[in-house]
Amino acid sequence: MEPTTTRVHQVAQRAEDLDRAQAFYRDTLGLRFVARFDPPGLVFFDLGTTRLLLEQGAPSALLYLEVEDIAATVEALTEAGVAFVDEPHPIFRDDEGTFGPPGIEEWMVFFHDSEQNLVGLVERRRPAAQE
Repeated sequence: MEPTTTRVHQVAQRAEDLDRAQAFYRDTLGLRFVARFDPPGLVFFDLGTTRLLLEQGAPSALLYLEVEDIAATVEALTEAGVAFVDEPHPIFRDDEGTFGPPGIEEWMVFFHDSEQNLVGLVERRRPAAQE
């Protein structure tokens, strides 16, 4: 029997200060807090069908968090004190429909979390001419 993988179960992210990281992901980003186990120092958040684990011993990961409106999210997070490293911009246009309906663009913008990990926001949108 060949092994079958059906989804990402969990992603771990480095957290130097668990209290600070927990507050950032819960209060600033608005992720749903699930549990904290201390010791050993693990904080869990719900990302749909995937868990986000914040842990001191974890390496830094590059997270891409999907949002419905990237401009509104950037505005809200900027007001909450988050500094972005770039402006929202299109990454690619999926004309073939590889990841869903043909013609959808993926827009991204990046910022550093409270622990200096790079995090991306992603919006999948129809180009203005198709709306």
